[in-house]
Amino acid sequence: MTTPSSGPEAVGLGDEQKSFETAAVMVDRRGVVIGWSPEAEQLLGYSPQEVLGLSIDTLTAQAQGQEPAAWLTQQPASQCRRDLTFRHRYGRLLRAAVVRHRLADTAAGPAFLLFLTDAEDSRTRQTQQALLHGITTQSPVGMTIYGPDLRVAWANAAARQELPGPFTDYLGRSEDELYPGSQVLSANYPTTVTQLMSRVLSTGQTVVGLHYRGRPPSDPDHEHVWSLSYYRLQDDEGRPLGVCEESVDVTDLHQAQRRLALLNEASVLIGSTLDLDRTVQELAEVLVPQVADFAAIDLLGDVLDGREPDARCPGRNDDMRRAVHRSVREDLPEAAVTPGQPVGYPEGSPQRHCLATGHPVLNAVLDLSSPWMLQDGMRSTLLRTIGIHSHLVVPLRARGITMGVATLMRWRTPEAFASDDLLLVEELAARAAVCIDNARRYTREHLSALTLQRSLLPHELQAHMGVEAAYRYLPADTEAGVGGDWFDVLPLSCARVGLVVGDVVGHGIHAAATMGRLRTAVHTLADIDLPPDELLSHLDDLVQRLAEEADAAHPTGVEGVVGASCLYCIYDPVTRRATCARAGHPPPALAHPDKAVEFPDIPAGPPLGLGGMPFESAEVDVPDGCVLALYTDGLFTAADGDADTGLERISFALAHPDRPLEEICDTIERSLLPERSPDDVAFLVARPRPIAAENVATFSLPFDPASVGQARKLTSDRLSQWLLDDLSFSVELIVSELVTNAIRHAQAPVELRLIRTENRLICAVSDHSSTSPHMRRARLGDEGGRGLFLVAQFALRWGTRSTEDGKVIWAELSLPRPGSGPPHP
Repeated sequence: MTTPSSGPEAVGLGDEQKSFETAAVMVDRRGVVIGWSPEAEQLLGYSPQEVLGLSIDTLTAQAQGQEPAAWLTQQPASQCRRDLTFRHRYGRLLRAAVVRHRLADTAAGPAFLLFLTDAEDSRTRQTQQALLHGITTQSPVGMTIYGPDLRVAWANAAARQELPGPFTDYLGRSEDELYPGSQVLSANYPTTVTQLMSRVLSTGQTVVGLHYRGRPPSDPDHEHVWSLSYYRLQDDEGRPLGVCEESVDVTDLHQAQRRLALLNEASVLIGSTLDLDRTVQELAEVLVPQVADFAAIDLLGDVLDGREPDARCPGRNDDMRRAVHRSVREDLPEAAVTPGQPVGYPEGSPQRHCLATGHPVLNAVLDLSSPWMLQDGMRSTLLRTIGIHSHLVVPLRARGITMGVATLMRWRTPEAFASDDLLLVEELAARAAVCIDNARRYTREHLSALTLQRSLLPHELQAHMGVEAAYRYLPADTEAGVGGDWFDVLPLSCARVGLVVGDVVGHGIHAAATMGRLRTAVHTLADIDLPPDELLSHLDDLVQRLAEEADAAHPTGVEGVVGASCLYCIYDPVTRRATCARAGHPPPALAHPDKAVEFPDIPAGPPLGLGGMPFESAEVDVPDGCVLALYTDGLFTAADGDADTGLERISFALAHPDRPLEEICDTIERSLLPERSPDDVAFLVARPRPIAAENVATFSLPFDPASVGQARKLTSDRLSQWLLDDLSFSVELIVSELVTNAIRHAQAPVELRLIRTENRLICAVSDHSSTSPHMRRARLGDEGGRGLFLVAQFALRWGTRSTEDGKVIWAELSLPRPGSGPPHP
C-alpha cells in the first residue's frame, strides 16, 4: 500500500497483505485516507497521489447521513461490514463490499483498515460455491467423473446411491464393468458407453439425452433406463482431463412412454373391422410380445354366435370357448386347447372368478400348488414344464356385461406382472370389448341412426357473449333417437347471435336426414350473414328441390320431405333488439320479469317448400331481464292438440324468467309434454346478455382521406380507456385499412364502431355502398390490393354483411387473457 512519505499519521503496510482480488485502504479516525494499495488503484482508478489526504466521503456516492466517515467513527465495533457505492475515477459507480478492521491506536488516535471487494464478484463466488456444494451433495442428477483412462475417478452423492458399499471399491473401474450387459438405446451411437466416452474424450463433442438400459449394482434383478449426457473436462490450455457423465433414472418415464405408445398402437389396430374373429386376433397381436409371452382370448358361446349374452348368469363357463391365442413361440407350447374348443376351466380358477365378478385377477407369483391347479392336471403340467411364473386374467366387458376373459402369462420375461401392467391390460381389454360388442350387436341401420343422432344436433351449445341458452330435444321415434325438429345457436358478426328452430314434416330417419340438410344450409346461409327474411327465401328454394327429388325417387308415395317450418331470429346485444322472420312456424315467446309473457307479432310466412310467397322480418325490443323462447308446434299441441291452450301453458311455464334456464326447461317439459309425445318436440330458451354502453364506441367519419388518421387516433384513445394498449398496433392497422377502403371505393356516410365483449374486440366500418370487397393476391407492380390481406393476417376472423342502406365490413381480434401478454397476430 502506498502511504505518505512523511507525517505522524502515515502507516506502512507490508507486501504480504496485498491481495489480487481485495483492495486495502487505510483511513484515520476522521475518515481521511492515509493508505492506498495498488489493488485500490486498480479497483477505483485513482493513484495514491490523488486520494491521500482526502476524506473517504469524497470517493463515495452515498446518501446524506450515510457517509463512510460517520460509519467509521460512530457505529459500534461489531458492525464491521457494509456495502458502499464508490465513484470510479472515470465516472461509473461501483458497488463494493467493505470490511472494516480497527488498528491499534497511534499517537494521532485510532486508524482503520478497509478491505474493498467488488460486491457482485463476491456474491458470484458465494453462488458458485453453493452450486458446487449442491451438485456434490444435494442434486438428484447423478454425476460421475472418469479420468483420461475412462475409469471412475469421482462421483457425487446421487451417483453413489447406485453403487452399494464403499465407494473406494469402484474407483478405477470402467462403466462397462460397473453395468455389464447394458445397452445403448439411442441410434447413431456406439453400442457401449466406454466407446462413446472415448469418442467424447478425443473429439470434445458433447452427447445429450442418450438413453441407456442396464442393471445397476444396487438393483441387479431389474432393468433400469437412464438418460445420460457426456462432455469432456479440460484444463485452461485445452488438455483433456477426463469425461463427466450426468445421469437421470427415467425408468418410470420410459415404461410410461412404452405403455402410451402401445395404447396408441392398439387404438389403430384393434377394431379395424367389424369382423369378430379379426378383432380378437388384433387384441392378441397387441398383447404378445409387448405385454405377455402368451395370451389367450376366451369368449362366451352366445357372443361367438352373435347373440346377446345372458347378464343374469355371468358365471356360466360350460359354453365359453377359445377364440384365439398367441405365443412368443410359433409352436404354442402354452396352449391347452385349440381355437373353437370349450376351455373347461375348473371351479376356483382365476378365469371363472373373473367371469363371475367382472374383476381382474393378478397372480404376480403363480402358485402351482393352488387347489384349482391340482384339479387341472394338464394345465398344471404345462405351466410347470414351461416355467410360467406370473399370471394375469382380465374381463372383456361392454355395456356392463362380461363377454369373456383374456389370460396373459409370462415365462420368458423375468419381471412379474405388476399393477401398471394390470392397468394397461384393462385399458386394452376395455377397448377390445367395445369392438367385439359392436361387431356382434350393431346393425348397419342402427349405426347409421346413431351417426345421424350425433351429427345432426349440437351436443353442447357454445358459450356466446350475446346469449345464455338451454334447450330440450325429444324425438317421437325414441328407438332411433332422431327426428325432424332442430335448433341452433349461431355466432354472427359484431357480437350478434342467430337463434333458429325448425320442424320437418314427418318422423324418424327420413325426416332426420332432411333436417340435417336444412340445418347445414342454415349454417351456411347464416355464415354469409343474410337477414332472416332472405335466409328463409333461400331455405324455401332448397326445400322445393328436396321435395322434387323425393317425388322422383318415390313416385307412388313421398317418403322424404313434404314440407318444413322455421323460425329465425338475430339478436343484437348492442341495440338490444331481435330481428325475426318465420315460415309457417309459431311465433317466439318473450317472457318479461314484470308483466305477462308476450308473443310478438311476427308476419306469418308460408311453410317452406310452397314457393311464390315472400317472407317478412320484424324487429322486437328485448329489454334486460327477459327470456326469449323458440319452439316447435309439437310443444303446445302435445297434450290435447289445442293451440290456444298450449300457448297459455307456455306462458305459465315461462313465468319468472329470472330462474335458471335449465329450471325453466324442466318446467316446460314437465308441464307441457306427456310421457310419450306423438310429435317431435324441440325448444330453445335464451337469456340475452346485452353489451353495456361503455363497451361500445361509435364514430361518424367525414368522407375524406384525412379521416383515416382521425379513425386511428379515435381507436387508440378508446383502446387506452379500455386498457387494451397491447392491441393498438393490430387494431389501428385494421381500422386504417377498413376506413381507407370505405372512402376509396364506397359512398358516404362512413361510420366506425368498436365493440368490446368478454373475449373479443370487434371493429366494424359501415358505408352506403352495396359492393362487397374481396381479398385478392396483389401482383408485384400493383399499388394496392393488399389491405384485406393484412386484415386477414391480423384478425381472428373478418367478413362483410349487407344492410338496408349499404354494408358493414367487420373484423374480430382475441382479447389477451390477464397475464398472458399481447396477442400474436
